[in-house]
Amino acid sequence: MFPMQGDVVFDHVDFGYSEGKTVLHDIEIFAKPGQKVAFVGATGAGKTTITNLLNRFYDIQDGKIRYDGINIHKIRKEDLRHSLGIVLQDTHLFTGTVMDNIRYGKLDATEEEVIRAAKLANAHDFIMKLPEGYQTVLRGSGGSLSQGQRQLLAIARVAVADPPVLILDEATSSIDTRTEKIVQEGMDQLMKGRTVFVIAHRLSTIKNLDVIMVLDHGRIVERGNHDSLLAKKGMYYQLYTGKLEQE
Repeated sequence: MFPMQGDVVFDHVDFGYSEGKTVLHDIEIFAKPGQKVAFVGATGAGKTTITNLLNRFYDIQDGKIRYDGINIHKIRKEDLRHSLGIVLQDTHLFTGTVMDNIRYGKLDATEEEVIRAAKLANAHDFIMKLPEGYQTVLRGSGGSLSQGQRQLLAIARVAVADPPVLILDEATSSIDTRTEKIVQEGMDQLMKGRTVFVIAHRLSTIKNLDVIMVLDHGRIVERGNHDSLLAKKGMYYQLYTGKLEQE
C-alpha cells in the first residue's frame, strides 16, 4: 500500500441514490493535507452523503473524487478505507478486552502503541481506573461504560490506526459537559496534522476550523471560515443564531 498524504478533491461531483434523483449537485471541495473542513446544514442537506462517497460506500454519477491526485476508483477499497479514520456518534465495541477493542484499529499494534493511542485520545486515565485496566473485558457493546468513555475508546481506536484523513460525525451530542470537554480534547489531539472532515451538529465546536461549507438540498451554498460566514448574514448566520434548525 502506498503512503497517502490526505489531499482530497471533489471535482464537480453529482450523486443520486437512484437513477434520475440527484441528491448532490456539482460538489467542489479542495482539502489540502492537514486542512480541517466542516459540513453544516439542515437534516438531509447531504453532509453524511459526501463522506460516504469518499469512503466509496457509493459511487458517484458524474465528476471525479481524487485522493492524492489519484481517482479513488483506481485505489483498492481496502487501501482507501485504511487511510480514513472515522469517529461516529454511535461507537461499536465488541466483547473482548479494552486492549483488543482499541487494537481493532490496527490489528498488529503493540501494547505500547495501544497505550500511546489511548493517552493521545484522553482515554488512558479512565482505563487505568477499570478493574483490570487494559485487560478489563467489555461485554456486548461496552454497556458498562458511559457514552463518553465509549467515545474515547473510539478515538483511541482511530489514533492507533494513524490515518492521514479523519471523518468526524460530531460525537459529543449526547455527552455531559464535563465529559464533552475531555472527548473534545481527545479529538483535538487526534486532528493534529491530519486532513479532517467534520459533520457538524453543534456549530460552537467548529469555529476554529479552516473551512466551513454550508449545504442546502445537496448544494454547497456558502463556504468560508466562521467569521467570514457570520459577516455574510446568510444561511450559516441563520443556523448559528438559531433562526434555522439543523441536526
